Amino acid sequence: MSHVAPAPLLIATRESRLALWQAEHVQALLKQRFGLDVGLLGMTTRGDQILDRTLSKVGGKGLFVKELETALEEGRAHLAVHSLKDVPMDLPDGFALAAVLEREDPRDALVSNTYASLAELPQGAKVGTSSLRRVVLLRSLRPDLQIEPLRGNLDTRLRKLDDGQYDAIVLAAAGLKRLGLASRIRATFDTSEMLPAAGQGALGIEVLADAGPLRAQLADLIHRPTWLSVHAERAVSRALGGSCSMPLAAHAVWHGDTLHLNAALGHGQETTRPLLRVSVEASVADADAASALGEEAAARLRALGADGYLATP
Repeated sequence: MSHVAPAPLLIATRESRLALWQAEHVQALLKQRFGLDVGLLGMTTRGDQILDRTLSKVGGKGLFVKELETALEEGRAHLAVHSLKDVPMDLPDGFALAAVLEREDPRDALVSNTYASLAELPQGAKVGTSSLRRVVLLRSLRPDLQIEPLRGNLDTRLRKLDDGQYDAIVLAAAGLKRLGLASRIRATFDTSEMLPAAGQGALGIEVLADAGPLRAQLADLIHRPTWLSVHAERAVSRALGGSCSMPLAAHAVWHGDTLHLNAALGHGQETTRPLLRVSVEASVADADAASALGEEAAARLRALGADGYLATP
């Protein structure tokens, strides 16, 4: 197998506890499945360094992946593991998404030391999140809440809550569960209330586009239902010019062979504008059909007036 993959194979990863868990998870899979010698290359990204501004103001979630891509380009690593919701909808030329693993819980979670649910939060309670999607969805559920920026890795966010800076914070359930912190979850939002971000809860493996043998090997790790779901979700965002400065939610679920895709778009500035919501479904057998379903959802959002929501102020 030495002609298939370099030895040792190196995974580029951010150094947060969650990122390392994700990289180690893929490392273990590659060792178990293929008997490969796999190491980790830990890195600090711009997204980890800039903590005083929201991501949408400093370049978006791509700040978490750019340095890892540079390591691939320079041959210092051979693959990178990402939370898929952090991966830009259009990868730079020369890079490819080789695999998506089976999704963990895709939902958002309410974490609080005092209150057991969103409904229990008092009028004007301070809730932390830096996701524009979560901001607009929370505002639609509880317009009275004081929603404050919350940056940093998972442990940093929890520490800020524990220090009393917030009454509650909203985090992805997947990250908490992966780190054995499920006990911190006070309530999990139903997807009908808080529709997840495209790719939330899924791990993606990125490689150089011309790494043919490695891509072919990694394709064995693809979890097909998740792979098709996230293609549909990401296509919504791509068709609307998606970035993290867009408060867009997109989440697909399977019912038999039919993929049901829900999408919602909020207005980033005008909080009184209603959420735009659409739901589409189709029998989906491949990535092209999944992407077409996402494009249909985007077209329906445009028909509801999405362009007026997307215009930059």
